[in-house]
Amino acid sequence: AHSFTLLHDTERDAFRAQVDSMGTGTTLLVDTFDVEEAVRVGIDVAGGPLGAVRIDSGDLGLLASQVRRQLDDLGATGTRIIVTGDLDEFAIAGLAAAPVDGYGVGTCLVTGSGHPTCGFVYKLVARAESTDPDAPMVTVAKRSADKVSVGGRKWALRHRNAHGVAETEILGLGEQPTGDGDDRELLMPLVKGGEVVGRESLNAARNRHREAIAELPVESRKLSRGEPAIQTTYPSAGG
Repeated sequence: AHSFTLLHDTERDAFRAQVDSMGTGTTLLVDTFDVEEAVRVGIDVAGGPLGAVRIDSGDLGLLASQVRRQLDDLGATGTRIIVTGDLDEFAIAGLAAAPVDGYGVGTCLVTGSGHPTCGFVYKLVARAESTDPDAPMVTVAKRSADKVSVGGRKWALRHRNAHGVAETEILGLGEQPTGDGDDRELLMPLVKGGEVVGRESLNAARNRHREAIAELPVESRKLSRGEPAIQTTYPSAGG
């Protein structure tokens, strides 16, 4: 839903498109930029009762209380508040006193609470300026107070020492620098022009995974939490 908002020129445009398509009973995600402003715009766009608003980041209990007061002040007393964001049974219990009407639970419901998971989140970083296939790309980013993202196309390298052990991961914006023989690119194209280009066999994927694990330093095998086994550096854009 954040990506849907970022695909539009303004949050109002995104809300209007969603309401026109789904009706006023839809749920609008209000924490892409500024929660208070998004709630105001969402109710205005709905022009009447709005089904629900969703909060996905920040202090969910505090934000839910603030949003409930705002909705009531705007006359939207029937608009529900839905919260999401890596929720488990403990987080939900902690929100029992908050004016929350519904919870969106994903990872912990699918995997079972207490089991290790690898979190993946899709972040839209750029979009075409128009529907023209040759249109330039426009940088977009989420700007909510608790989950600011960095827009723009990025490159990522893993630097390995002379023994093939990973030492640093380098993440940057702009043109990717030419790495030395010990650098490995971490980003690979999967789809180009609507065609899948990153397909590989299970054996190839298994071997690639083994090789990637073999690069990791001994520290990465610790069971206890601590500092990252591989440090990440962020050079300035273009360099």
